[in-house]
Amino acid sequence: MRAVVSEIVFDCADPAALVRFWAALLGGEPVDRSPDWSYVDPPGFVRVAFQRVPEGKAAKNRLHLDLEGGDVATAAEEAVRLGASRVGDVVADAYGDFQVLRDPEGNEFCFVSG
Repeated sequence: MRAVVSEIVFDCADPAALVRFWAALLGGEPVDRSPDWSYVDPPGFVRVAFQRVPEGKAAKNRLHLDLEGGDVATAAEEAVRLGASRVGDVVADAYGDFQVLRDPEGNEFCFVSG
């Protein structure tokens, strides 16, 4: 059996607020399906959904998104303007550049060079 990813779901405290951050970052219109479930269908990307859960984030994500956005430093600056926070500085290694960030609820993601 071969499965296809239909959406990536983030547990969160405030789906309506978090979907607006991610819609601004990825493109697409935020959709509030219910008070406990919101999503965005970014062009060229799998649906990203947000589900309210009662418990808060207690540890580092076991999964994160790596995003390409052109120049890593410029893309990270735009994400910060939208409400993200940086985790350290831009890192350059043999594979390219990357910047670790957190969304407004603390979920980690990265901007990476191609």
